[in-house]
Amino acid sequence: MTIRVRFAPSPTGHLHIGGLRTALFNYLFAKKEGGTFILRIEDTDEERSTQESVDAIYQGLMWAGLTWDEGPMPDGSVKGNFPPYYQAQRADMGIYKKYIDQLLAEGKAYKCYCTPEELEDMRQKAHAEHRPPRYPGKCRNLTKEQQAELEAQGRKYVIRFKMPSEGETVFNDLIRGEVSFANRDLYDLVIQKTSGYPTYNFACVIDDHLMEMTHIIRGDDHISNTPAQIQMYRALGWKEPIFAHLSMIHGPDGTKLSKRHGDTSVIEYKRQGFLPEAMINYLALLGWSTPDSQQLFAPGELEEKFDIKGCQKSPAVFDTVKLMWMNGDYIRQLSSKELLNRAKPFIEEAGIAKGVDEERLEQIVALEQEKYKTLREIPDLISFFFTDEVKFDEAAVNKVFKTETAKKALELMIDKYGALQDFTEQTLEQTARAAAKEAGLKAGQIFHPVRVAVSGRTNGPTLFKMLEYMGKDMVLKRMRAALQYC
Repeated sequence: MTIRVRFAPSPTGHLHIGGLRTALFNYLFAKKEGGTFILRIEDTDEERSTQESVDAIYQGLMWAGLTWDEGPMPDGSVKGNFPPYYQAQRADMGIYKKYIDQLLAEGKAYKCYCTPEELEDMRQKAHAEHRPPRYPGKCRNLTKEQQAELEAQGRKYVIRFKMPSEGETVFNDLIRGEVSFANRDLYDLVIQKTSGYPTYNFACVIDDHLMEMTHIIRGDDHISNTPAQIQMYRALGWKEPIFAHLSMIHGPDGTKLSKRHGDTSVIEYKRQGFLPEAMINYLALLGWSTPDSQQLFAPGELEEKFDIKGCQKSPAVFDTVKLMWMNGDYIRQLSSKELLNRAKPFIEEAGIAKGVDEERLEQIVALEQEKYKTLREIPDLISFFFTDEVKFDEAAVNKVFKTETAKKALELMIDKYGALQDFTEQTLEQTARAAAKEAGLKAGQIFHPVRVAVSGRTNGPTLFKMLEYMGKDMVLKRMRAALQYC
């Protein structure tokens, strides 16, 4: 069997963390099994679906490196032998109507003329009687004459699927094992809206069958949809695919993931300076693990080691602190050249380092590589290299400059550094240590005032490498300017 899986988002908003995790697990499963990963756009929500959301889906998947084998492409082209991959286009072609008509003709579906007001009354009555608010099948057995009378009144109708009322719907979930639903607890769900468009539950069944999907891997918020979908497969005489329902993602407080936990759009994480490979590594561990609980994966390792048997039933916890740690680890693994390439968009956005020599900029960016947690931090941490005046941190001034020795230290180093011809890290450090000894000061009483004078901060890159990259003229100018604060 050739494995075929799909990621089928609804373009009613940006691609979020939960959607990207679902896409990732489908992608990894396809890669591990030598199968095909398909993107399908489920845009049958006419009111909320937008091209902007479609574009955001493309951008999020491409940023994360999840290249699909079949589906619509951002440039308008299409890959694959089962087009179109937009459900709205498929609806316009009458693909779903064919199967709606078949179910109606076979008595497996029916027209429902209930108005929104009548449906609300039914819900209120069910609530008052402590019953589940399910559609009671009011229009299930209307005669043709009754239907004609309702249509003569101008009533619009939806199409509902006739669910069996006895027995159970049972399926084997790859993650959860055997799952069963009592059919009496199900209801006749709508499969075609008054607009003639199919609903999600019906369209995905038709498309998954016609596109020859072998496995449906999705979040377990869809598990309640599965029995009805299986019954539709059977009503149409088709064999259902294999299902796997991924655990939900919660915040650290155990509640459903929301914006306050970091459930923002995938592209927003790009804007915040996260690396896609770090995000993918982190998301892979939300609800899945290797037998040895491996945390970090080299390129290609996830595709090699992914096994859907390693998926867990219990909710996964999205922890931005751990994601930040992992992102920092990935940043540390970059070469200095690659780090600069990744950081450039953020540096350019900040409007700093214009016209700076590429090699010098690379060296400056790499100075604090061990400390970066995101790429967006970099411009702020290196900006003092490229400004005419230092922006002093008030706490740093009070702590370092308001001492008895600060002015003496700066005047001493202005003299010593001004006399140097070799302005390199080793010479700068040797000169500072010798000056401290000569003046009867501790090394820190020299180092700290110099650091604050040239950077405005008490922490930062290795001091003498920083001075070397800054250059003699800038260092002397800044130390002289800092004397006024002592």
